[in-house]
Amino acid sequence: MRRSLLHILPLLPRSSATRTMSSESTQRLFQLKFDPLTGNSEWVVIEERAEEGDADNSQKPLLATTSYLDMLNDSTRNRAFREAIDKTISKPCHVLDIGAGTGLLSMMAARAMNSVVGDSKRMVTACESYLPMVKLMRKVLRLNGMERKVKVINKRSDELQFGADIASRADVLVSEILDSELLGEGLIPTLQHAHDKLLVEDPLTVPYRATIYGQLVESTYLWKLHDLHNNEAKASDGIHLVPVGLEPIICVKPQQYAMHCDAITNEVKLLSEPFKVFEFDFWKRPESHAENELHIKATESGRVHAVVSWWMLQLDREGTVFYSTAPKWISPPKNIRAGDWCDHWKQCVWFIPRNGASISKDEKVHLIASHNDTTFSYHLKTQIPRGEVLQHGINAENFKLIYPPERIAVYGDREWRLAMSLAITNASQGRALSVCMVADDSVFLTLLVASILKTTRVLSLFPGIREKGGKYLQVVACANGISADSIKVIEKRISCLTLYDTFEKKVDLLISEPFYYGNDSALPWHNLRFWKERTMLDSVLSDDVLIMPSRGILRGCIMSFPDLWNSRRRLGTIEGFYHSVANSTLGACGELPEGEEGPCLAFYIWQCGEYEELSEIFTLMEFDFSKPISPYSGKSQVKVTKAGICHGIALWIDWVMDPKNSIVISTGPDKRFWKQGVKLLANPVTVGARGSGEGRECCSAVIEASFDPSSGELDIRHTFLQCSEAFGPRAVTDDKTVTIGQ
Repeated sequence: MRRSLLHILPLLPRSSATRTMSSESTQRLFQLKFDPLTGNSEWVVIEERAEEGDADNSQKPLLATTSYLDMLNDSTRNRAFREAIDKTISKPCHVLDIGAGTGLLSMMAARAMNSVVGDSKRMVTACESYLPMVKLMRKVLRLNGMERKVKVINKRSDELQFGADIASRADVLVSEILDSELLGEGLIPTLQHAHDKLLVEDPLTVPYRATIYGQLVESTYLWKLHDLHNNEAKASDGIHLVPVGLEPIICVKPQQYAMHCDAITNEVKLLSEPFKVFEFDFWKRPESHAENELHIKATESGRVHAVVSWWMLQLDREGTVFYSTAPKWISPPKNIRAGDWCDHWKQCVWFIPRNGASISKDEKVHLIASHNDTTFSYHLKTQIPRGEVLQHGINAENFKLIYPPERIAVYGDREWRLAMSLAITNASQGRALSVCMVADDSVFLTLLVASILKTTRVLSLFPGIREKGGKYLQVVACANGISADSIKVIEKRISCLTLYDTFEKKVDLLISEPFYYGNDSALPWHNLRFWKERTMLDSVLSDDVLIMPSRGILRGCIMSFPDLWNSRRRLGTIEGFYHSVANSTLGACGELPEGEEGPCLAFYIWQCGEYEELSEIFTLMEFDFSKPISPYSGKSQVKVTKAGICHGIALWIDWVMDPKNSIVISTGPDKRFWKQGVKLLANPVTVGARGSGEGRECCSAVIEASFDPSSGELDIRHTFLQCSEAFGPRAVTDDKTVTIGQ
């Protein structure tokens, strides 16, 4: 159950880290905490002693936005592991659980040993490196009376020492350190070390084997996620972020991307049958590197845009217990279980470079599959990658910008680019703008402003890409007909800027998308960082500065998303083990202690399984960027427009780009390249339009929100109103009902 730091703190930049210090008396962990409105990080101290009471609150925000809760709510997964452990442990033995999480698999192993007869030594060792999870595991073990049956060690498995930590090699390994790709949480090096140092020869393992499968697909949507060069070719603005001959200069990282492929089933054309790629046996030491040349028969003619892959676990040696992450267009055999929608395991997508490869039906496609310790890669034999040396002998690695797929798609979207062009053109009419400042990491806006406003000097702050962004602009400016002298990247903190940095002139145009590099998992309102930075820049802005976007509108919608809610619902008993003590720490829905609220989470709602809008879109707050940042609050009474079960509220920001309010960039649920914020209800509420039922359902809701500029967080409160002709509207809040005055 080990989860990497990127899963534990999704808002941290890639350079985030933890540091651990220990002594005989206590264990201490230092973890980076990210401030979304400044981009700064600070170290937070987590003490092992802080186990009970209020002191334990420090670990809650660290775990409440992780995939642990979603994983523990995967009943198919839990049942499969329990059945396999019961079949595997048939005598007293030493069991090692690596990446133990809440201790669920350790408790399953301890219970299985209690049911077998024998006098040999019984031992379960649970190894978990992340201190906040260790503290939670100890609570779960105590709740189930298992604290003396499971030995907990707060270390990485490759730090375990004989004598000090374990007295003997383990006979059985139970472990679930699998991500959507299988290898991303360090499965291979963990198994290598375990077989070398921690396990007996020929050990028993749960899982027993994992098999990777793949399928060739055609999909325009997937193509848009990586091929910026061809997608921007028909844009009307004339800007080429990826000029001819410089194709690798902006790209996605060559890796697999986890995605809910079921959401694009109708947009995928299958070009082959599923094929086996690799097989990993947990019971023997794996190799770090392997390559497999596959010859795949095309079942349809088309263009291969991607390889979609998934894995299947065989959990027991006999081959009776299976679990699969296959997309739903794959019909598994009856003995292979595919879980319900869950967010902790998805399918993976590998993009075929550029606009893919054309194939004909019955053609044999040669695909080279390989893996290292942590990832897989795929290459068509006709597209084996070579060193990326561009025109004029330039080495692309010096200035190549790596963007997430959704950002590539935004920059290739003609409607979005046209809206940005019109906003700049319309807003600048009749004004002489001498200095423009791009406040975020938008290389597109930098080039666009320089192209449209040819006499304007453009300053870019590039807080996330800085020097590399400057090198990129030097290379592509000429290809876009822009003088490199008209663009300057300021490599200073905003708080240090003076008029000396702005050519001794005040800034006439401050612009942002907003987009901040490395902020891919941020909640929508974290992009109000632009507002914070606009306030800090006040001393270098002219009195009549043009600010784009001029406003941000926080909008919302009451929604049904049963799959998402079920994946985050409160825990009760999991395969016979109590887990209610974990609910508050993991941010579960429902029945939290008074005064506590579950976290807002960032999701691509269109990938969240079943979902439906149940109300009109409403406005909660409008942020005016012409004024300094300040606390805001808002309130809206929302009418239900469709009967159903409400599971939560979707929230997003629409960016008003120009002062005339004529151009608005929406990031709502129908915009697939942006994440929305989701506030899940403690308990689902039955809703219906007024007059559509018996009056017991809720026909409206009052939604309130407050924004705290010191933390960048949004507090959401809600009250649902029942419609009953006999009693008038009544407020429903946490299972309590009060009558509202007529």
